Amino acid sequence: MEQLDTTTHGLPLDAQSILALAARSMFHLFSSISQGMFLVDRTGRIVWLNEGYKRFLPALGFSSEDQFVGHMVEEVIPNTQMRRVLETGEAFLIDLLTNQAGTFVVSRIPLRDESGGDVIGAIGIVLFDHPETTLQPLISKFALLHRDLDDARRELASQRMQPTGQRQSKYTFASFVGTSQAAVEVKRQARRAAQTSSPVLLLGETGTGKELLAHAIHASSSRARGPFISVNIAAVPDTLLEAEFFGVAPGAYTGADRKGRDGKFKLADGGTLFLDEIGDMPQALQAKLLRALQEGEIEPLGSNKLIPFDARVIAATSRDLAVLVREGRFREDLFYRLNVLPIRVPPLRERRSDIPALLEVLGEEMALRSGDRQPELAPDALALLSAQTWRGNIRELRNVLEQAVMRSDSLNIGRAQFEEVLKDAGIERIAPESMPLAADASDPLRPLAEQLAAVERRAIAAAMQATGGNKLAASRLLGISRTKLYGALDNPVQK
Repeated sequence: MEQLDTTTHGLPLDAQSILALAARSMFHLFSSISQGMFLVDRTGRIVWLNEGYKRFLPALGFSSEDQFVGHMVEEVIPNTQMRRVLETGEAFLIDLLTNQAGTFVVSRIPLRDESGGDVIGAIGIVLFDHPETTLQPLISKFALLHRDLDDARRELASQRMQPTGQRQSKYTFASFVGTSQAAVEVKRQARRAAQTSSPVLLLGETGTGKELLAHAIHASSSRARGPFISVNIAAVPDTLLEAEFFGVAPGAYTGADRKGRDGKFKLADGGTLFLDEIGDMPQALQAKLLRALQEGEIEPLGSNKLIPFDARVIAATSRDLAVLVREGRFREDLFYRLNVLPIRVPPLRERRSDIPALLEVLGEEMALRSGDRQPELAPDALALLSAQTWRGNIRELRNVLEQAVMRSDSLNIGRAQFEEVLKDAGIERIAPESMPLAADASDPLRPLAEQLAAVERRAIAAAMQATGGNKLAASRLLGISRTKLYGALDNPVQK
């Protein structure tokens, strides 16, 4: 009887060839039919992703594959369970994942060496990137639970105090909502700044999210376990600022605490000190702040003892510091000390495509606070709000949304209610661009069906452009279901 040539697995060579071919075929099959796929090595570092997964990168805060590959998976994909797969070797064949890129049905499968023993990596597969249609009941329950969890986390973060009295950051980069080119770029710069210990200067108009980014930089830095101490310089009287910064020695002056009081620099030791509205700092205190930053030590009010500190400084201002320097109202040497890593936070008018997503998040926050359901905005209302200049940026947008909800008897809010709020607030209204009714001016007597189809194509194209390719926001802007939008995109009517 002929002796079979076997491998270590006890399988004939032809069987091994078939097994290897099946493995390659299955890999290519999943790569082609899935919505996205990526691989991690045994350490959890992302080493490869397919073309389908690249479309999720902007929503995750990355503009290219090169920025994404090479990172640890949990650093770039929030809420992933891939680390658990690597540690346990157990597969997650069906799971739900939600983050700023959306809600997905995913599979996570460990990869083993030839002996079938050691885990050498894992594969992540996005099965559905818009499961709302087929899994609506499950998705609704999951989204509600996730919102409740996020709300509880935010509440805990705002109230939590460490045993040492440390105050923690409340936001991450996922909290900075937006997939526009401007939003992606500012998050990219902030992520890079988080990997250093140099001072950061956040520049931008009021209400653009500078404080949120400061929290996120701290939360992503090596100092994340340390305290995050914030002080708004414009809100503290000039006479109290020195004590607020550097602290007060015991009995420094009449009425002073006998035990003394630590200043913000001391409280931020080992963490991050956020100096908001640095452009409003009085000149008399600028020299002392510069010395503290240069020497790494402070002298409490009423004391002659120098106290060392180790705090990373993030400053922010809505004023033009370069102009203040030229006018002699801000020290030039302090400006250069703070302006090591400048990040310009764009105003809302420069990222209009993010407005529908921002309204979605702001509406969720309002619903969580009130216990009511989330307000729903009509397409004409979304178009109106997306067209405004928003001088007060996100803060003004939130205020207008809250006013409209409070004035309305229904949570279904249309353009008329927002126009009334904008008029009463003295905000100059900008009408959204109207869509042309004729499909082809050179042939106005084409069949009505063709003209309507052409108008539909233009409307969808304009909505996708206005929302930066965000299909959920585009469907809400147009007042149609995502299913209908997907159908129109997949099967465009030809002229």
